[in-house]
Amino acid sequence: MKAVWYESIGEAEQVLNYGDLEDPQINDGEVLVKLNTSGVNPSDVKIRAGARGELQFPRIIPHSDGGGIIVEVGEEVSEDRIGERVWIWNGAFGRAFGTCAELIVLPSSQAVAMPENVSFETAACLGIPASTAYYGIFADGPVKDQTILITGGAGAVGYLGIQLAKWSGAHVISTVSGDDKATVAEAAGADLVVNYKTDNVIKAVNDFTKGHGVDRILEVEFGGNLSVSEHVIKNNGVIAAYGSVTEANPSVPFYNLMFKSVKLNTYLIYIVADSDRANINQGINAALSDNALTPIIAKSFQLSETVNAHQSVEEGSIIGNVVINI
Repeated sequence: MKAVWYESIGEAEQVLNYGDLEDPQINDGEVLVKLNTSGVNPSDVKIRAGARGELQFPRIIPHSDGGGIIVEVGEEVSEDRIGERVWIWNGAFGRAFGTCAELIVLPSSQAVAMPENVSFETAACLGIPASTAYYGIFADGPVKDQTILITGGAGAVGYLGIQLAKWSGAHVISTVSGDDKATVAEAAGADLVVNYKTDNVIKAVNDFTKGHGVDRILEVEFGGNLSVSEHVIKNNGVIAAYGSVTEANPSVPFYNLMFKSVKLNTYLIYIVADSDRANINQGINAALSDNALTPIIAKSFQLSETVNAHQSVEEGSIIGNVVINI
């Protein structure tokens, strides 16, 4: 099979190889998927660059997300699955060989049958971005008629989070850093978009909610936004945080949050509980069936252009997802 792999960490152009590798062998409980697309997430390029530590395996095929068709099943898997169009999660988490190849073998549960109306490019944006958004919105129950603040609404997770929240009947406020990103968040369905660089976020949120604040925050930058969050979150509200890069070890205003009975839900989407994962997969498919979940495909590359794809993600200027067509 054609594949991209690396055997040392470093710059994309120095360590990524493109060529032929042996086809993977299927085991009991697994499926063999012929891949049509592979999603390139920030975590993929960080791991390849060494930001997450030393090389985990002697040879790595990167990328956790992708879409394709099941072409073979192992023992204990129904042959009815052959021919299914699927999206993949955790393809490269704790595994040597991810989705940046023509074929992948993985446990049957990690290949999710998807609605017929869903493209393979969309499938490559579900495992990390959509799953992170879904868990952050719904992990603590329904959000119908609630008001949710989604920070970074033009990011891959935030954009899908807005769509999911609106699909479920919530009111959505989103923060962004510029006019172009404001347009993106508005297109996703946000009821109010606030430029956190030029506007007073606390005032804007309180004006919109008539001083009541928000029920929930889907938070991309927990530490950096705490000075706002503690003032806009309601009593018994939830801050669901999946990132804190600017302030990796923030000082938490414990008593301010405690006296509001605020729940902090920090999470890493790769290791959520099995029951949560089942809910995520079902919920994403329900939103897809309703045409309520549409990622932005910012750039598409061929498998042989994976170096360029990684570099595009690392530049940090792209609004949307980067996908490799295989």
